[in-house]
Amino acid sequence: MSQHSFRLQTTGAAAASNLFFLFFRRLTNHNPPGVNELKGRKGARLEIAFWSYTKCGQLPKTKALKFKKHGNLKYFLKGKEKMSSSYDEGKSFARRDLLLKIQSEVQKCWEENKVFEAKAGDTPPSPGEKFFGNFTYPYMNGMLHLGHAFTLSKLEFAAAYHRLHGSNVLLPFAFHCTGMPIKASADKLAKEIQQYGNPPVFPSANKNSKVELTNDRIYGQTTASAQDKYRSKRSKSVAKSGSYKSQWEIMRSFGITDGEIVEFQNPHHWLSYFPPRAMEDLKDFGLSCDWRRSFITTDMNPFYDAFVQWQMRKLKKMHRIVKGKQYMIYSPLDRQPCEEVEPQEYVLIKMKVIPPFPPKLMVLEARAARNLAYQMLSRVPEKPTCLVELLGTDLIGLPLKSPLAFNEVIYVLPMQNILADKGTGIVTSVPSDTPDDFIALQELVKNQDFRVACGVKDEWVFPFEVIPVIDVPGFGNKSAEKVCFDLKIDSPDEKEKLAKAKEITYLKGFDDGIMIVGEFSNRKVQEVESLIKEKLLKADMAVLYYEPLEKVISRSGTRIPWDEKFLVDSLSDSTLYMAYYTIANILQNGNIYGSDNSYIRPEQMTDEVWDYVFCNGPAPKTSILTKMKQEFEYWYPFDLRISALLPKHHWPRGFRCNGHLLLNSEKMSKSTGNFRTLRQAIEEFSSDATRFALADAGDGMDDANYVFETANSAVLRLTKEISWMKEVFDDKFSFRLGPPSTYADHVFANEINFAIKDIEKNYDAFMQHEMSTDFHAEQETRLITPICPHYAEHVWQKIPKKEGFVVRAGWPIADDPDSTLRITNKYLQSCIVLMRKSLHKQESCHKVAKKGAAASTTFPENKLSVGLIYVNEHYNGWKEQCLRVLQDKFDTEARSFAPDEDIINALVNCSFGQELNLKQIKKLCMPFIKFKKDEAQNVGFQALEPNLPFGEMEILEANKEHQKTVGS
Repeated sequence: MSQHSFRLQTTGAAAASNLFFLFFRRLTNHNPPGVNELKGRKGARLEIAFWSYTKCGQLPKTKALKFKKHGNLKYFLKGKEKMSSSYDEGKSFARRDLLLKIQSEVQKCWEENKVFEAKAGDTPPSPGEKFFGNFTYPYMNGMLHLGHAFTLSKLEFAAAYHRLHGSNVLLPFAFHCTGMPIKASADKLAKEIQQYGNPPVFPSANKNSKVELTNDRIYGQTTASAQDKYRSKRSKSVAKSGSYKSQWEIMRSFGITDGEIVEFQNPHHWLSYFPPRAMEDLKDFGLSCDWRRSFITTDMNPFYDAFVQWQMRKLKKMHRIVKGKQYMIYSPLDRQPCEEVEPQEYVLIKMKVIPPFPPKLMVLEARAARNLAYQMLSRVPEKPTCLVELLGTDLIGLPLKSPLAFNEVIYVLPMQNILADKGTGIVTSVPSDTPDDFIALQELVKNQDFRVACGVKDEWVFPFEVIPVIDVPGFGNKSAEKVCFDLKIDSPDEKEKLAKAKEITYLKGFDDGIMIVGEFSNRKVQEVESLIKEKLLKADMAVLYYEPLEKVISRSGTRIPWDEKFLVDSLSDSTLYMAYYTIANILQNGNIYGSDNSYIRPEQMTDEVWDYVFCNGPAPKTSILTKMKQEFEYWYPFDLRISALLPKHHWPRGFRCNGHLLLNSEKMSKSTGNFRTLRQAIEEFSSDATRFALADAGDGMDDANYVFETANSAVLRLTKEISWMKEVFDDKFSFRLGPPSTYADHVFANEINFAIKDIEKNYDAFMQHEMSTDFHAEQETRLITPICPHYAEHVWQKIPKKEGFVVRAGWPIADDPDSTLRITNKYLQSCIVLMRKSLHKQESCHKVAKKGAAASTTFPENKLSVGLIYVNEHYNGWKEQCLRVLQDKFDTEARSFAPDEDIINALVNCSFGQELNLKQIKKLCMPFIKFKKDEAQNVGFQALEPNLPFGEMEILEANKEHQKTVGS
């Protein structure tokens, strides 16, 4: 056993909790005990010592994981025992564990009864008979996280809602493996092992080292003293490692052991590892999926591979695919285009090297030369010709003649912040308008030691003045010099200031700058940019050059059927996979890889077969193909897509989009620890509490917010609800039977009707965040089923002991809600509250002795026995006039009002309004106006009648006995 110690400094309770979670999982592959106990500790500092052991299956009961105590924070785990922090001593996870137990039992029951397996009908469905929704299949280069779960939950809730409404629901799920990320990660892992060993030992960065100059190669053979003064104090590999996120560490964060990580050098291992685990996580999440229809992409699944090849041939036959040339990212290693990253266009200016060099010599980075060769700009296509290899120091002082330059000869000079991995490694200098160029020139002018270190002669620098090129309003004709002066920038090392200066000058220069030299003088910069580019290209003084915006790695996938040296990109093979869901269960026989247990062979799926199933082609005489076509025709078009080859009548009926998911109001990030996989969330909170918090996280395009406290609250509320319902149903023989008979019965039934209608409206609009479920037990169980299905199924079967499954129990039937009854009850409740306050005030007055009275003074008891309620069933005076105005400004059909400005103008013209100024009218009327507007939007026009829609005396008389008890 070995000890591992960590010192963690955090900025808040959430960060402390997340860091603790990460370190515990990293060492033990188990969730920590009491992970939420850090919530209340602001700015928590943890010193945690772990005694880890070689993991072999489950946590050994004989081993103990101990944590070094810090302040009042202490953790201990042994078997099922746990010691929590002193501020939360005795905290129990029994409620969470109860939900986990319920979830496991319910899922087993669902699976045994094949509850979510969807079967197509024999005839085309009528409107509303079926619901087919699908989710963008996730990429399988890691575990599913809460971001996936949030987006997926919107589809899951919709599918469950439609199932309750009696629809035949199909919710399938597949796993995307085509494209760059898996191969990129596998290659990255292999490179780390090759470079740093197995397991890798990565270099640690010295964060305190100061980098004076990043481009080491400009120094050449200068003196050692001058070189050392400006050279970086750390090697390139160490310098990069500070921000480097190794693939090995990423794999460890998934809970994968070092011994297992090595296998992920093979891209195919990812395909066999992550999809099955994702499927298990989703099953535990309670996803109501027909898993028989699941599949993975790539040619590892021969049926899906045949499906994609058919698409390509079909598109080619329709003349939707043509062969041509365009600039795109290309992998010479795999001889394949690389998708997902766009090429960046550059204009390479040809600066002529002054003789005696050859006239057609090109000097540039080897990487750029290779790129140019693949853009047909080399003597031999795809093979750059290298005459000589040079260092940057070899080029310093090289005389050049540059197009459109005012000086006949210019010289190559060193610059600290040129990126060697962008462009050619050589850039033009515009010190009049580029802050980096201006400061670089000033460094050469002012710093003799720097010139000596770089081997720069004075005559290469001092004869040259900054030449104005552009006039920028507010900045003059030397904007770089002005901004550097304003921001007090004196050194190339002031990177943040220089970045800010560049943003200012580039934006203002492009938007407002005016050329003051050359043939385009007095014209705006943004107008002449393309003209100058065109002139240089036409005069053969420049060439276009392209390179990736960022690092890319080649991909894998289905090959183009008529030219197998090319691959189908991962977007093209993902346009119609939703159709494949409808027949995947028949082709693959429940195996996601489409392996040999199917009685159909992939080679039997010819173009004629695909055409028949999906495009109404000629009918082969095979019953199984008829079944496939029946499945497709029944389920298509699908009803909802979360987050065209087929005919228009098969196009999707709906799409839904959402924003990103925050975690406790902060961006999800593995590097900060503010991150949860779906598996971690389920283990920490249970599936139903996780789903509850996802439903509450938000709707629409704004970023949603998953809050741990909401999930914890859901654990408490769900388990307390179970206990309460057990108590109620254990005493069910005392229930009053029959239809509603009392006023309270009718009010309660009416509120249930409102709740059902409101929740139905929110489900239809995918607004789960707005829903409330505080009402009748049986109705609540059905209504909450889409969000908390395990809880609902348990209650349905175990407490009232209903037949069948709650997920198919049907949507509750509701009568039309009575708005007048709701207003009536609101009035009655306000009267009761007012009576209670008045009674309390009167009784308090009799109990308090008068100030200054003798201590022995007593007052005779005066018990209150009569309460008077004064009733006025009609609005009079200014209120009546307000209502008349609102009636005139109300749109009955839309239940909306004219703008407040129109309403106020109308009030000014009323009789009472002529006696008051505008401020007095607003103060008097607007509270009442707002109250009545809200009421009318809920109830309708009747809320604006001067007479109340109910009889106050009648309601008070009917509930007189209830009002008498308010003081008891």
